[in-house]
Amino acid sequence: MDGVPCLRVAQGQAQQFRERLQVEGFLDVTLCLVKDSDGTVLLPIAPSRLSQLDLHSLQTVVPSDGPCELVWSQAPLQSKKERGKMKGNKLQLILQELLESQGERWTEELKADLPRSFHRHQDLVLLGDKCFSQPLWKKIDQQLWRTVAKGLGAKRLAKMSRISSDGFRSPVVTMLLGDHSWVRHVDNGIKYEFDVTKCMFSAGNITEKLRVAGFDCREETVVDLYAGIGYFTLPYLVHARATHVHACEWNPNAVEALRRNLEANRVSDRCTVHEGDNRQLQLCDIADRVNLGLIPSSKDGWPVACRLLRRTTGGILHIHQNVTSPLLNTAAVPAINDGAQMVSGKKADREAWQAWADDTAKRIISLLGDVTGSQWNTNIQHIEHVKSYAPHVHHIVLDLECRPS
Repeated sequence: MDGVPCLRVAQGQAQQFRERLQVEGFLDVTLCLVKDSDGTVLLPIAPSRLSQLDLHSLQTVVPSDGPCELVWSQAPLQSKKERGKMKGNKLQLILQELLESQGERWTEELKADLPRSFHRHQDLVLLGDKCFSQPLWKKIDQQLWRTVAKGLGAKRLAKMSRISSDGFRSPVVTMLLGDHSWVRHVDNGIKYEFDVTKCMFSAGNITEKLRVAGFDCREETVVDLYAGIGYFTLPYLVHARATHVHACEWNPNAVEALRRNLEANRVSDRCTVHEGDNRQLQLCDIADRVNLGLIPSSKDGWPVACRLLRRTTGGILHIHQNVTSPLLNTAAVPAINDGAQMVSGKKADREAWQAWADDTAKRIISLLGDVTGSQWNTNIQHIEHVKSYAPHVHHIVLDLECRPS
């Protein structure tokens, strides 16, 4: 058929469908979604994956009373690259007009000082630290931020400078325009609210949040040792339907957002929040499952997790870690082609993940023996790749089953 294949869904569930399509590789990420006049949204599908799209299976994962149908859009869909250029050009144009109205000259240095990317949180745009650094901007500070907001289609503006060294990895963010800094995200039907000047939102772990949401934790007690604003606590409660979650967090700003999010998602009655250092947690022998969602390493939490597992039945540890795999010495094998290099690189990655998982399992057995005074067995259920930070640094999650002998 002619046109672009799209999935038509209700606007209220477009984000859930978009996330699921992206995780499974069906979404055409080069094109923008389209809001139709009838209140539905068109999500572009990658033509190469179209034949593998199973609408029935998709609807079982994302239950919906609204439409979920394949259509072909006859109107050309705008690419994200084109949309970014249009916004960039609009911002440049109105800033150039502003400067010239002030008797200033537009220069290439000023053009290079415009934001190349930014984060959008509802009507708030969070700028990076490498923009608007030229001294000239300060001369028009009063008008500048309203003009930037107009150019980016925002009502509020903030700018990040760096991550603080306060032990909480708090962002150093300054509000430039707007009367408050609280924002809301909705991921997979879960509401996350936080203050952008005090907490960071980790959008990169969406695949792991969706995976957790698919667990069956009914009749289980879960401990989330690094809860933050509820990244994993909420999927365990809302979708995995854990009987109870103990959420541990030592950043008071994150705790404030966590409590707010528990209320917003109506699950606060099934969650106990423990504020402070989880190494001082006065709990033991209660957990069927422990989430250790801290990177680059959750190693400090391993003894705590072992203490928390039920002594008679054990449970599952979900251990997060940044694992570094060896760099291939391609200069030593110049005859190898690019495809073979890629396969070899992926093999090296998997081998590094497996080696780390094997070593971690041995260490956990030792810790469990120290904590309980008895022997345990472990079983590597699954190794999940969450995301990559560099060609050889990967965020990995180990699902480790631990049972007393």
